[in-house]
Amino acid sequence: MTASYALAELEKESRMGGVGTENADRTIPRIDLSDFDARRAEITEELWTAATEIGFFQLVHHGIPQDQVDRVFAESARFFSLPDDVKARYPLVAGTNAGWEKLSQKRPSVDSPDQKESYQVTRPRMEGLWPAADELAGFREFVLDFEAQCWDLAMKVLSCFAEKLGFDRDFFARAHDPASAEYQSTLRLIHYLPVPEEMKGRPGVWRAGAHTDFDCLTLLFQRDGQGGLQVCPGRDADAQEWTPVTPSDDAITCNIGDMLMRWSDDQLLSNFHRVKLPGQGDYTGSRYSIPFFAQANRDVLIETPQGTYPPITAHDYLQERVAANYRKA
Repeated sequence: MTASYALAELEKESRMGGVGTENADRTIPRIDLSDFDARRAEITEELWTAATEIGFFQLVHHGIPQDQVDRVFAESARFFSLPDDVKARYPLVAGTNAGWEKLSQKRPSVDSPDQKESYQVTRPRMEGLWPAADELAGFREFVLDFEAQCWDLAMKVLSCFAEKLGFDRDFFARAHDPASAEYQSTLRLIHYLPVPEEMKGRPGVWRAGAHTDFDCLTLLFQRDGQGGLQVCPGRDADAQEWTPVTPSDDAITCNIGDMLMRWSDDQLLSNFHRVKLPGQGDYTGSRYSIPFFAQANRDVLIETPQGTYPPITAHDYLQERVAANYRKA
C-alpha cells in the first residue's frame, strides 16, 4: 500500500465520528442462495448489484445449518463468561488477529475504545491461544469446524464476483487457501459489553466506531433482538446518513471490504458501518456477533484488472490497516 493511499483512507475514516442522521426507509437487499448451482447466474447478478450499489447485503438459505449457528453463539458466550484473568492467558498481539482483547481497539473515527471484547481465530497463528480442555471442552474443535463452513460460503460468494471481474471461478479460493501457512482469514467472536443506564446514548461513545473492513468479504452472524449495526451506503464521509440493519438469526449480513474494493478497481464498494450504543427503550444487555473475515493469504499479490492501483501483497496491505486501527486509547 502506498503511503498516500493509506493516509487518504484513514483521513476519510477520521471524519466519520459524528452522530449523523438515520434513514430507516433504505433497505439492505436479501439474497436467497437456495438452488445455488441452478440459479448461479441469477444470484451472481443480485450479488453484483448489491455490492456495486450499496456494498452490503444479507444471505438467506445460505447452507450453514441453524443448529450450527446457534451452537457457535453458545460457544462464544461460554468463552466470554470465563474470568478475565483466564481469558488473559490467550492474549491478542496487535497485528496478528489471533487471541483475546478487551477495550483495546480505538478507531480513527472516534476518541474512545470500542465497548467490546473479542476472541479472534486465525488458523496458523493459534499456538498457545486455545482455552484448555478443562476450561472449555470441545470449544477448539467446534470453532475450527464452523470457521471452515464460513470459508466455504465466502468462497461461493467470491466465486461469483471473480467471474464478473474476469477471473476464473476459483480465483479467490486459491487466494484464500486454508492449507497454506500464509492463510490469514479470521473468525472473530465478539461480546459487546452491557451498557449501564448512565451511558445510554452518550455522545462520542460507540460499541464499535465507524469504520470499513479491510478484508475482501465479511460474513456477519447476529442474533434476533440484538440490534445496533448501522450502515452508511456511499463513501461520502460528509453525508453521515445511517441505515439500521435488522439482526436476524437466519440471515447472514455481508459487506465488501477494502481489499476487494481495491482488487475490483473500486467497482465493489466497501462502505462505513458502526454499532451504536442503545438509546431509550433499546436492549442494553450483552450483544454477541460473529464475523468471518475472508482475507487473502499473506503472500498473494493483489493486482487489479484495470491497473488502477499498483500491485501489493495482502500481508503488506493488512499490516498497515491493522496497525492503524489498533492505536492505543
